[in-house]
Amino acid sequence: MKSIVVIPARYGSSRLPGKPLREIAGKSLIERVYQCALESKLADDVIITTDDERIREKAVSFGAPVVMTSPHCPSGTDRVCQAVSGVEADIIVNLQGDEPQIRGDMIDALIAAVKEEKVGMATLCSFISDPHDYQSPHSVKVVTDKNGFALYFSRAPIPFMQRTVARPLYKHVGIYGFSRDFLEIFVSLPKGSLEECESLEQLRALEAGHPIKVLRVDYDGIGIDTEEDLKRANEMLAATEAGFRK
Repeated sequence: MKSIVVIPARYGSSRLPGKPLREIAGKSLIERVYQCALESKLADDVIITTDDERIREKAVSFGAPVVMTSPHCPSGTDRVCQAVSGVEADIIVNLQGDEPQIRGDMIDALIAAVKEEKVGMATLCSFISDPHDYQSPHSVKVVTDKNGFALYFSRAPIPFMQRTVARPLYKHVGIYGFSRDFLEIFVSLPKGSLEECESLEQLRALEAGHPIKVLRVDYDGIGIDTEEDLKRANEMLAATEAGFRK
């Protein structure tokens, strides 16, 4: 089975305009995400897809293959599906272009889940260690059933902690694995009211009754949504890379 990682990148982010081209410790965000994807051992190819010439030029400059897609794609996953329309692939990973610390083994876990567990859609979550992440609307929370399937994703703090309970809390990591068949089903679904309300595309699947497998991983990376996230990532990666050079 052939697996491909697709990184959708959009210039016009409302919270952080030009986000893919913003620099983190001397490299653009989109280059860092692409380099992370190359660490996957199970992916056969990695491509970037965008509707913006500036992002295309940057991607070409560091050797990434680019597929240009429509500026009217309603979500990143719709853009990914359009990008692979003429590509042979059985498993497609949508790696959001704002995760500069994602690891190859995390990508491989998604590919393996889709292949071995025969799920149509899978994603990742990690333990919330910072109380700020639980409260922040920029950090998407997720709750699952006992079999590891998503019950709900929200920008609100979920579950609501009415009293002190020894219960771990999890945040969503911006990456999805799809079987080819389910990716095509997903983009054919109408937007639901929950997706519109939360601005979270994965809710389109849940609201339509399709399960999402959620794998728990050990990961404390920063998804880039705001200037504050960019500052934190710069500090973290600069410190990490300075340590490697010693």
